[in-house]
Amino acid sequence: MNTWDVVIVGAGAAGLFCAGVAGQRGLKVLLLDHSDKLAEKIRISGGGRCNFTNRLLDAAAPQKHFISQNPHFCRSALSRYTPQDFIDLVQKHGIAFHEKHKGQLFCDHSAEDIIRMLLAECEAGGVTIRSGCGVQSVRSNTEATAPTRYTLTTTQGEMQTKALVVATGGLSIPKIGASDWGYRLASQFDLRLVERKPGLVPLTFDGAAWTPYAQLAGLALPVGIETGDKKARMHFDEDLLFTHRGLSGPGVLQISSYWQEGSPIRLNLVPDVNVPARLQEAKLRSKKLLGNELATWVPSRLAEAWVGQDAALQRTAAEVPDKALNKLAEALSNWCLTPTGTEGYKKAEVTLGGVDTRDLSSQTMESKQPGLYFIGEVVDVTGWLGGYNFQWAWASAHACATALPGPISN
Repeated sequence: MNTWDVVIVGAGAAGLFCAGVAGQRGLKVLLLDHSDKLAEKIRISGGGRCNFTNRLLDAAAPQKHFISQNPHFCRSALSRYTPQDFIDLVQKHGIAFHEKHKGQLFCDHSAEDIIRMLLAECEAGGVTIRSGCGVQSVRSNTEATAPTRYTLTTTQGEMQTKALVVATGGLSIPKIGASDWGYRLASQFDLRLVERKPGLVPLTFDGAAWTPYAQLAGLALPVGIETGDKKARMHFDEDLLFTHRGLSGPGVLQISSYWQEGSPIRLNLVPDVNVPARLQEAKLRSKKLLGNELATWVPSRLAEAWVGQDAALQRTAAEVPDKALNKLAEALSNWCLTPTGTEGYKKAEVTLGGVDTRDLSSQTMESKQPGLYFIGEVVDVTGWLGGYNFQWAWASAHACATALPGPISN
């Protein structure tokens, strides 16, 4: 009989880690993935070096770094399995790493180091891994006394299990095998879903209004960026990257998770400059073209694109009317523009929304359907850019793996 203590579907970050921890608890674990190549999202993350956690995560106030209809849901798991816990594991495996920016930890060599580590942990737990194995159907066993709760029909045969863990991720980056299977299974068992949409994704702009900026593709600069009003206002100080179709870079990816369709974003292109004072100073003393003065605070290509749109700015600083200078100062420090959309799931790093946390235990990740667990990105918990989503994968997987029931008695 093909019987298991736990079957985990999805061999990404959460699934691999959960399998290793559960196996080392003495459980008989089967890890399935429909793809032939495991952990592709880890492999491509962080430019191939995997930003595996963030030292600045505040487990006492996770809503600072996580988006969810109930941001407090993630507190339990994140406080019980911390960034330092995962760092200890990385160090135990001798993986060299460094802090790049704002608490973000990256492998010195390659994301493959993290994948090898997770596979080694699975091997230590005696985990059976089957890749290229799609799950065609899941049936629950209605007999209360049965040792197994679920029967899975797969492309590699039928399996029975006491516990079923869904770690299938979200809809982002379909070219590496993203699937909605986890959401469909949740619906099969009448679990609620929060609307899904792309998160940590570049923003796009259409029409003639974007034409002057399309030529700036590849240009990056530090900015202040925000969206929303009053209590819903979110602000980040990060880098901005111009693309042919719009804006990207860390600042835009961060704000995209909070941006609502039809709403504007606001950019301060010169966050460390008192623009009105500098412009007035240039008018009093400079004989240079205003564009040349501007190029001392912002990249020259951006300065050229800006002054090229207004004839009043295409003269020496001393000759530009005060009204035009004031308008320029406002535009540079509070550039308000409304995206027409995003680059969608093909460029999104994560999926916002997912399995509703109201139907899950924050302690164990078990759903209201007994023996069925959801971990990682498939859940309505989305972190900021910078290692937070990986830490949610590790923490939710650990909470689940340590709560799974013991082995089926022989």
